[in-house]
Amino acid sequence: MPSLKTLNTSLVLGSALLFAALAQAHPKLLSSLPAEGARGPAPERIELKFSETLTPQFSAAKLVMTAMPGMVHPPMPINARISAGSDPKTLLVTPSSRLSAGRYKVEWRAVSADTHPITGAMTFTVD
Repeated sequence: MPSLKTLNTSLVLGSALLFAALAQAHPKLLSSLPAEGARGPAPERIELKFSETLTPQFSAAKLVMTAMPGMVHPPMPINARISAGSDPKTLLVTPSSRLSAGRYKVEWRAVSADTHPITGAMTFTVD
C-alpha cells in the first residue's frame, strides 16, 4: 500500500499538471487579416484566428478608428457585424460600410471551453 507521503506527492503533481493544462487552454490570437500593423487598402472584413475553438456567444470584438487627418476626438466607434467564422477558431468583424483612410484598432474578447475571457487588440492602417 502506498504511503501517505507518496499519495500527497502524487496529488500535488497531478494538480500541477491539471493546472498547467488549463492555463494553456486559454485562446491566443495566432493571426489576423489584415495582419497586425498592416497598411493597405480597406478590408471588407477583419479575420481573427485563435488557438482554441471559441464560444461565440461569449466572444466579441469592437472596431474603432483611432486616427485620421482632421480627427479631433479619437477613438471613433465603427459599426460592424461580429460573427463566428466557418472555422470555429475564427472571429469575423465585418464593417457595415467601407472603411475610410485612417488607423484602426480591433479590441477583442475571446472565450473558449475553459470560459476564461482573454482580451487583446490589433491595429492596422487603411491608405
